[in-house]
Amino acid sequence: MSSVVRPGPWDVHRLPPAEGKNVLVTGGNAGIGYFVAEQLAGAGATVVLGSRDAARAAAAMAAIRSRVPGARIRHLPLDLADLASLRTCVDALELDRLDAVVHNAGVLLDEPRRRETKDGHELTFGVNHLGHFALTGWLAPLLSAAPAARVVTTGSFVAKSAPLDFDDLHSTRDYRPKRTYARAKLAQMLFGFELDRRLRAAGGATLSVVNHPGGALDSLTPARPPVHHRTTGERLRSLPAGVVLQGKDAGAWPAVRAVLDPSVTGGQLWGPRVLGLRGAPAPEPVRGHLADRAAAARLWAVSCELTGVDPAFRHP
Repeated sequence: MSSVVRPGPWDVHRLPPAEGKNVLVTGGNAGIGYFVAEQLAGAGATVVLGSRDAARAAAAMAAIRSRVPGARIRHLPLDLADLASLRTCVDALELDRLDAVVHNAGVLLDEPRRRETKDGHELTFGVNHLGHFALTGWLAPLLSAAPAARVVTTGSFVAKSAPLDFDDLHSTRDYRPKRTYARAKLAQMLFGFELDRRLRAAGGATLSVVNHPGGALDSLTPARPPVHHRTTGERLRSLPAGVVLQGKDAGAWPAVRAVLDPSVTGGQLWGPRVLGLRGAPAPEPVRGHLADRAAAARLWAVSCELTGVDPAFRHP
């Protein structure tokens, strides 16, 4: 009589082996994306940093190699604000399959001046949502070639605060940077859920999973020179915030689990366990604006029109 070996509880510090897996992390040169890349590289995955800044990508790779000897990591020039460039970027991957993509890169502007992408889209919405939407379409053949690929979209808990305005997706009226960011993050998360519904309907093996990092602060993040520096004063001043918030190293945990945990299923939302702000990753209910299927379907149709790409997966 054979026995079934069940996996133990998820340990963020003892990840399952990921040798042989190819993972693309957009915005992997800094912030949460850096720690997603570092943790996946530490598990043995081959990690590709998607970044438009070669110097910052080189610094991130050096930092990762200093902590993960023998890390398999490289840079892919990637500009999500230039839709026409994305197909060429994907060709430059030179891979026969992609086991996961982590849609992590994002823009959050503090200045009141509205900015646009090369395609004339509002910058935050264009990079955070439309760029990743189009990138997924170009990556579809590589993801379909993997036995059980994952599209992991990193949103934010602020997405719950502002519904989409389909009459002004590009924030041409009453532009407010933080509200525009919240709406762009909501668009990303709605895309992740809608993508999984379409993948299930098509009968493919690829999963789409959504996550958010909770409250992740630079001041609570461990130093990773030259990518991130933290002084003793900053560390001490941040201690009270550590009761309810966390660093960006911990903010990476939900995305990493979404990539590597075999128990994760498509259409799930993963975030920090404690009040959705800090702690080990755990599944969360999908509700409110995030559960609006009509808005997600409408957004998909509009995104196809705006990008000229339809992320259709055709599985072998």
